[in-house]
Amino acid sequence: MSSDPWGRVDETGTVYVRTADGEQVVGSWAAGSPEEALAYFERKYEGLVVEIGLLEKRVQTTDLSAKDAQTAIDHLREQVEAHHAVGDLDSLRKRLDKLVQTVEARREERKQQRAKQSDEARRAKEELVAEAEELAQSDQWRVAGERLRALVDTWKGLPRLDRKSDDELWHRFSHARSAFSKRRKGHFAQLDAQREEARRIKERLVAEAEALSGSTDWGPTAARYRELMADWKAAGRAQREHEDDLWNRFRGAQDVFFAARSSVFAERDAEQAENLKLKEELAEEAEKLLPISDLKGSRAAFRSINERWEAIGHVPRDARPKVEGRMHAVERAIQEAEEAEWRRTNPEARARAEGLTGQLQAAVDKLRGQIEQARAQGNNSRADKLERELEGRQALLDQALKGLEEFGG
Repeated sequence: MSSDPWGRVDETGTVYVRTADGEQVVGSWAAGSPEEALAYFERKYEGLVVEIGLLEKRVQTTDLSAKDAQTAIDHLREQVEAHHAVGDLDSLRKRLDKLVQTVEARREERKQQRAKQSDEARRAKEELVAEAEELAQSDQWRVAGERLRALVDTWKGLPRLDRKSDDELWHRFSHARSAFSKRRKGHFAQLDAQREEARRIKERLVAEAEALSGSTDWGPTAARYRELMADWKAAGRAQREHEDDLWNRFRGAQDVFFAARSSVFAERDAEQAENLKLKEELAEEAEKLLPISDLKGSRAAFRSINERWEAIGHVPRDARPKVEGRMHAVERAIQEAEEAEWRRTNPEARARAEGLTGQLQAAVDKLRGQIEQARAQGNNSRADKLERELEGRQALLDQALKGLEEFGG
């Protein structure tokens, strides 16, 4: 009989293994010595040790599924429980039990991870749906369209949810995209109609602009071109393939008219510049009459100057106020001299002025007498009141005396 710490062979050739539950029959051996029998079944044990070690490593370092891991564990456990090996089978059972716990922990971890990923995917898809529904109302057609296409790519990269939830969210997402596409299609259809109407309007404007290009009725035609330009801007843009051609024709017609007008106006401006030079010389001649000392001579000289002035044509509009103002200043000086002469030689006016002056002088003298009397009587308040009244009358008298001086004393 032969034995080791984990097994033995009896005299009949039966091989036993020692376990916590007692000895278990491993098998019978008749092909050789008991030592060879133990060695054979010990190698069976070593093979189980290697297989369990490999499985432990796969569970720890690979993404072996819990189902496949459990199947491998069950297969190894059957071999251990069959007692066809000699060695510490109890330790192998413990290792397999521990491996089951590890697999279960990994199974639960992966379950929680899948649940977390599912929740994250749900939130991500709900956010995509919410953004898509908001974009569905946007009028930023290019930007919103590009963003919606990017959202589709993002959606495709997310994990699927349960079928019901995934279908419901996709339906909302797809409906938002369809709503945006429908609005965009309607917008551009309306825009195409507006551009077609703009093309028809601008063709009419071009026709009128081209018909006016040869006009020499400068003012009204220029005003009409301004109106046509306002109508052009109000019409909006035509289709791109028509807009540039229509604009070139419209602008070209205006250029023909305004070039002709500019040529005519350049000649006119040169003539008006010469007129301005002549009128400035006359204004300078008129200013030499100032100050007026010989009214009759000045009046005759100014009349001669003015006749020559009227014979000269227009001057540039921006220079007109200044040069005409110089002539008007001389004219006003002559008129004021005439008025002064008339007042000086008008007997009725002189008599009225003398009468008014006399009345005011009498009133002033009377007030002075009353003030003296009030002071003598000690009535200072009345005297103060009369003095204030005297100040007003004296001012009127001074003014009347000044007016009387204009009549020569």
